[in-house]
Amino acid sequence: MVVVIVEYRIDRRSGVPAFQQIVQQTKQALRLGVLVPGDRLPTAKEVAATSTVNPNTTLKAYRELEREGLVEPRPGQGTFVRRTLGRPETGTDSPLYAELVAWMSKAAEAGLEQEDVAALVASAMEKQYAAGNVAATGSTTTGSTTTGSTTTGPTGATTTRSTGE
Repeated sequence: MVVVIVEYRIDRRSGVPAFQQIVQQTKQALRLGVLVPGDRLPTAKEVAATSTVNPNTTLKAYRELEREGLVEPRPGQGTFVRRTLGRPETGTDSPLYAELVAWMSKAAEAGLEQEDVAALVASAMEKQYAAGNVAATGSTTTGSTTTGSTTTGPTGATTTRSTGE
């Protein structure tokens, strides 16, 4: 059996509502292939204990994810991932990810702060995607994951995947 532990990191200074941060972090984990169909999300009580948010905040986020068809509640069992957002190009084992990590290292060596890098990336994304320069592939597959891995994304969620019973 695969056990997935997701720890949501809520930034109270960001101005983004906590429920929306949970939605964003879950979607990021789905895009990266860290969460895959069949994985159980933490209960509202578990999220409240680790993130100090009201359980109703988590339930609101999960309802939004359910509305989008990404998760499904199973009475008495929890909330489970229904579908992924990942594509092979977006996994942490993809060549594009390796290139991005190398670029981030160069940026750090050049003395750029995290906010500087975020501004550069946001500007480049806006330029690329606003101009309609994106090639649509039309394919969607589940991302691959590594057993025993821990991933921390830019939105703050930490996800640990391990095998066990």
